[in-house]
Amino acid sequence: MLTALEALARLKEGNQRFASGNLRSRDILKTQEGRKQLLAGQAPFAVVIGCSDSRVPVETIFDQGLGDLFVIRVAGNVVAPSQIGSVEFAAEQFGTRLVVVLGHTHCGAVNATLQQLQKPVENQSRNLHSIVNRIRPSVESLLETDLKHDPKALAKHAIRANVRVAASHLRYGSEILENMIETDELLVIGAEYSLETGIVDFFDNVPA
Repeated sequence: MLTALEALARLKEGNQRFASGNLRSRDILKTQEGRKQLLAGQAPFAVVIGCSDSRVPVETIFDQGLGDLFVIRVAGNVVAPSQIGSVEFAAEQFGTRLVVVLGHTHCGAVNATLQQLQKPVENQSRNLHSIVNRIRPSVESLLETDLKHDPKALAKHAIRANVRVAASHLRYGSEILENMIETDELLVIGAEYSLETGIVDFFDNVPA
């Protein structure tokens, strides 16, 4: 199994290939053979909690294939108990050492949360409201700053704040993950994917 830093390097290399348009070619016969090999088990080298947005297909933007990544996707890349449990499962069962919380520019869930805070909508779906409530704590304080007068800057800061809070929930919301982090068995970092450039910027808790 790769170390966290080796896994991070692999993700960065894959994203560079994607952003530059130099994706690895995958022969269909090799893909079929790989699928058969994976019947025996899996060993993903990284866990990625990403947004459900159709423009952010995780395996594609990191140029990875079958069995490479353990991907958890939910609107707004929020972290709830089910996501934490999924990360615990991957870390314990597969020995995966890197977890990335991946936000992205123009995130509809974050924008919906900002809109709800600024101009509340009555009779909002209870289920949608649960996502808004997960994002709310990370962005609410931003509306008390001058950013409230600059929608673009507000959205930019809110997306990164949401990633940081989600990553923090993983670091401190699970005794299992906390113990693994303390013993250097796990690294949890935050990143943002740019819809404009195709580049992933790893910005939160990234080792020097």
